[in-house]
Amino acid sequence: MMKKAVFLDRDGVINPLVYNPKTSEYESPHYPDDFSIYAYVLKSLQLLKAQGFMNIVVSNQPSFAKGKTTMENLKAIAHLLDTFSAENGGLIDASYYCYHHPDGIAPEYTAKCLCRKPGTLFLENAVEKYNLDIQQCYFIGDQDTDIKCGNTMGVYTIKINNKHSLQKSGREPPRTTVNNLYEAALKIKSLSK
Repeated sequence: MMKKAVFLDRDGVINPLVYNPKTSEYESPHYPDDFSIYAYVLKSLQLLKAQGFMNIVVSNQPSFAKGKTTMENLKAIAHLLDTFSAENGGLIDASYYCYHHPDGIAPEYTAKCLCRKPGTLFLENAVEKYNLDIQQCYFIGDQDTDIKCGNTMGVYTIKINNKHSLQKSGREPPRTTVNNLYEAALKIKSLSK
């Protein structure tokens, strides 16, 4: 029996982006204290699970490669999301994090890789590992890299309009656009059989 899944970007979808005064941009959180989860995420993930979807996080996390934070901080932030999931009945089934960046300064993570979105390696791995029916999968993200990843893989793409991601979106067309994860979950419910 093939399964179905929703692939989720993390930053800007599950948790708010954080203003970085050094770059004057909103970015992924660099410290555990900067990590918070949008209030509607719990009911959004619960709704997706109720429809029989696996929830799979796929996230680019290049901040250590770029020298902006430590790997320990990135792992601690990921652990906070894992804890949130576990405390609410296991709402997230798997998480894939790419720590590489082609322009990094940390040698072991400075590379052009296949796992960094819009690369599809993590989606391919998940499809094989969990026996997913790609025709019943979705990708929710707030940036062009998310939408391109999903489009390349052939899944239904949903873009979240995040005002802090505007400079990194608008060039790759999604199938649908919504304002937040809960609206995305409702859209998926309406499309699911």
